[in-house]
Amino acid sequence: MKICMIVPNSTVKGGIAAVVNGYREHNFGERYRITYVESYCDGSKMRKLLKALGSYFCFLKVIITNRPDLIHIHSSFGPSFYRKMPFIYLGKMFRIPIINHIHGAEFDPFYGKASEQKKRLIQKVYRKCTRLIALSDEWKKNLKLIVPEDKITVLPNYCIVPEKVNLERKRQILFLGEIGKRKGCFDIPDILEKANLRGLDATMVFAGAGSREDEEALKKELAKRNLDKNVKFAGWVNGREKTKLLEESRIFLFPSYNEGMPMAVLEAMAYGLAVVTTRIGGIPNLITDGQTGFLAKPGENEFFAQKIEKLLQEPELAQRLGEGARQKAKEKYSFESHLNSLLRIYEETVKESDVSRSNNT
Repeated sequence: MKICMIVPNSTVKGGIAAVVNGYREHNFGERYRITYVESYCDGSKMRKLLKALGSYFCFLKVIITNRPDLIHIHSSFGPSFYRKMPFIYLGKMFRIPIINHIHGAEFDPFYGKASEQKKRLIQKVYRKCTRLIALSDEWKKNLKLIVPEDKITVLPNYCIVPEKVNLERKRQILFLGEIGKRKGCFDIPDILEKANLRGLDATMVFAGAGSREDEEALKKELAKRNLDKNVKFAGWVNGREKTKLLEESRIFLFPSYNEGMPMAVLEAMAYGLAVVTTRIGGIPNLITDGQTGFLAKPGENEFFAQKIEKLLQEPELAQRLGEGARQKAKEKYSFESHLNSLLRIYEETVKESDVSRSNNT
């Protein structure tokens, strides 16, 4: 089976690239031949525009010369939706089944609070797809407002679980992801102050990147609370640098306001960190409150602070929660399980499309 997959460049910062890079690094098997078409890159607006325009020509060439059996698009909301429209229209024009794998996080701004005109456009585009992939049952409920339920399949994200993890951990709290308001980063200074970070001689590490304005504002707020000496900014990390932070940190703090199914939480689970995060999107599928981590509503800083302080004071509790999270990641969110489910979706989608075409002839 020949698959054309629409993906971001491998160096792009974010969860979609992390998911796709896992695909690139593993073998799909002899039956499946994957052609990757990169439609997005980091950089200036002009660089992004040229990347998108070039990807449409590359995609058209793949369709004409390679004639794929299936198109697998990785998309989000906002600008990503509009960038992916030409792929969907071209795929439909050539009568190739299309899977739209939706990684978006902010549904209300995209659809719930959109104008009626924009809602009609979103419905029109999504209904041209043969199937939509949602990251969780929660997101399936959202997508049911746009397309019929039988067009939606749930496929959670995955993580690579290492064989062994470090049990000797620093008094260190880790945040992985984009530094900005949506991820709850501006709640963290208040949480750390309430958790008595300085008094407990602990360290907070921000491993991620955001706008210069957001990073400077966050640093300023930390300094105002006399927390700057206990906080490090590692920048965007990958490979061994990320692994080292996951291996040595005790707690993963992720007070996000909007998520699909964050790869960062899955990675923290895989490495046995005690996760303290929010009850949003697909996160409650990952974390069971009190068993594999702690959950609260976004903005409940007092709760987060209490749990952070408790985990810093009780390393045995942190280890127990981390082990529970790691076991759950291994049992339910392994790459092998994810890939088997994805290949089954490929087979079913192509078969359904073949039946539909034969019924229309």
